[in-house]
Amino acid sequence: MDESASPRASVLLMGPPNVGKSVLFNHFTGMEVSCANYIGTTVEYSTGEFRGMSRDTLLIDVPGTYTLEASNEAEEVAVRMLANPPSSRDEIRHSSSHCEPTSKHDPSKPSAVLCVLDAVNLESSLYLLSYILDYRLPVVAALNRIDIAKKKGIHVSHEKLSHILGIPVVPTIAPTGAGTEELKQQLEKLLSAGGQAETARHQSTDPLQRWKRVEDIAARVQHREKQPEHRSTFDELLIRPWPGLPIAVLILLGSFGLVVGLGMGLRQFLLLPLFRGYVFPLIISGVESLLQPGMLQRILIGEYGFLIKGIEWPFTLVFPYVLSFYLAMAVLEDSGYLPRLGALLDGLFNRLGMSGGSIIPLLLGYGCAIPAIMATRALHTRKERLIAVSIICLTIPCISQTGAIITLLAEHSAAVVFGLAVFSLIAVASTGLLLEKLLHGPLPAMVIELPELLPPRPSVLGKKLAIRSKRFISDGAVPMIGAVGLASVLYESGLMTAAGRVLSPLVTLWLRLPEEAAVPLILGIMRRELSILPLLEMDLTALQLFTGALVGLFYVPCIAVVVSIAREFKLTTALLILLTTSTTAFLVGGIVAQIGGLLI
Repeated sequence: MDESASPRASVLLMGPPNVGKSVLFNHFTGMEVSCANYIGTTVEYSTGEFRGMSRDTLLIDVPGTYTLEASNEAEEVAVRMLANPPSSRDEIRHSSSHCEPTSKHDPSKPSAVLCVLDAVNLESSLYLLSYILDYRLPVVAALNRIDIAKKKGIHVSHEKLSHILGIPVVPTIAPTGAGTEELKQQLEKLLSAGGQAETARHQSTDPLQRWKRVEDIAARVQHREKQPEHRSTFDELLIRPWPGLPIAVLILLGSFGLVVGLGMGLRQFLLLPLFRGYVFPLIISGVESLLQPGMLQRILIGEYGFLIKGIEWPFTLVFPYVLSFYLAMAVLEDSGYLPRLGALLDGLFNRLGMSGGSIIPLLLGYGCAIPAIMATRALHTRKERLIAVSIICLTIPCISQTGAIITLLAEHSAAVVFGLAVFSLIAVASTGLLLEKLLHGPLPAMVIELPELLPPRPSVLGKKLAIRSKRFISDGAVPMIGAVGLASVLYESGLMTAAGRVLSPLVTLWLRLPEEAAVPLILGIMRRELSILPLLEMDLTALQLFTGALVGLFYVPCIAVVVSIAREFKLTTALLILLTTSTTAFLVGGIVAQIGGLLI
């Protein structure tokens, strides 16, 4: 298609968090986009071809925001896109780290804005829409979640709202697709006309005046039925210290039990018997029949054999825990509990220099540090971001690392696993308290909108598991296989052993581990979990297992994580975190080993 003859239209998909924006994006583009009903999911914007439009149209999923006051990075991205949207999917990927316009970007404004309103919390949605209308762009509004609003006794007249605002307003139910065809038709009309009627532009820049105008509009277009007073009692209990904290402990312990129990069951009773009983013997016999004993054969099926460990470690030792972790996270996400946990912990997190909203990137860190670091863009201050990123890199193991730690410790002693978890929580608190004193800057009050508390939907859980498992294979398992292959070559060539001898005094005298444990420390530079997995092959005591897992917990982040930190902040910050993690790993691991050795 000749783009010069028919220029591509660019439509910004905007709205507050938790209103179904990502679901609509997935519906209109057919792309696999993770959508969760908690704040911070769509921190990085996405893009896709708007299917079914008569002209070439790019749909851009802008980070969810409550205002356009540019008080955090998500809002800054939204403001910049309203002035200068990216013009291609490749450019979006290229510029997503800082969302800075490049010379390749289309200098024109967006062709239109598709703003998603929340029928349940109309005022906050209209407040954002008032900012968008100030840009005098063609706008279509989707009045979403009308089904939930109806259940709560809230009725919104979309016709009256459309008349007041001067823009098309279409009622929708994102999960079922209701109203999406009419929404697409209205957008098509707007793009074909090349503009829109004069909208109800808000002249005042005073936030209080803007809120009064918004509240007046909401009062005119919505009607609320009286609801029983007890309907939100349980919801309120979840965000109160009592019994919210005990409930949170039980929920998190249950989630931990699900991760460990289900992951261990899949590993012991399904994957290990399958691979060790059938797959690996076939690979070994095949390699031995094709190759004579020697270096190449050892690289493929030796101690760090690429065809054995490269399959066993990512798929039989780590993947079961990946599945169980993502299942637990999906349940917490889809139920709407995570924002409530953030509201509950806000006071505690304030002592650590963060708001309760930081719970989202911290929990994401247990999956992978890279999206967790990106999710900190939704936090309001640089101080809060630095504290959150430091905690993620220093004290929170990713899912691959967690799987390796559980595999290493769980079969020996559940008490050791619990002890390491407690140690990790103490490290989280200590890091936060220390950085809160060292770093300067204000801590903003947390603004969080609680989504409806609903039972998890099996179809959504299944989709999330499929998407995230696929992402683990491409972003986690494949790099791990490559790292194992490189490690096998270095080990069989003798280079790994020689490097290990340099670290041997530190490993044997300070950490009280066998000399061969120096090799995993070198492997861990490539992939963090590789500092732990090789310990499975060694005959270690309970103290040595705990020491090895402790060093692995605090050890240097993966190279990709260091690059992400440098991109989000600067290189000196990344190097400082790298130095801090490695120093902490050896210091804490050595202290525990020495004290434990004296006591035992």
